[in-house]
Amino acid sequence: MKTLPYGVIMRQKVLFVCIHNSCRSQMAEAFARALANDVIEPFSAGSLPSGRVDPKATAAMQELGYDMSAHHSKSLEQFLHTRFEYVITMGCGDSCPFIPAVHHVDWDLPDPSGLPMDEFRQVRDLIRDRVKELAEEIRGKNE
Repeated sequence: MKTLPYGVIMRQKVLFVCIHNSCRSQMAEAFARALANDVIEPFSAGSLPSGRVDPKATAAMQELGYDMSAHHSKSLEQFLHTRFEYVITMGCGDSCPFIPAVHHVDWDLPDPSGLPMDEFRQVRDLIRDRVKELAEEIRGKNE
């Protein structure tokens, strides 16, 4: 990672990808904005975007004080010509086309969309923990 003058860290472009861009990748983008905005420039997209953010994802994030009402479901196609430092896939397997990146990581996370809210929260919290770990990894590379 490059350090700019006066100790300013250049943020890493990170694309979080799931199939519908309605739950997992949306929450990961939100956590990256809230917890790692100093080192991550987050984006999210889906291989088959649903066109909406799952209301359960919005509610689960609101419980933690994050407002996702401005989020919207996006297609991977709009990022095909963007260079990312990290592409993080979340359960989309072969449904995700190759996106150029320095690092490709798969977070094998269950799709929470059909789960009861208590299990949905467990997936949300796993995503939060993974985003924190990624941020620490990136911060560590800067030291």
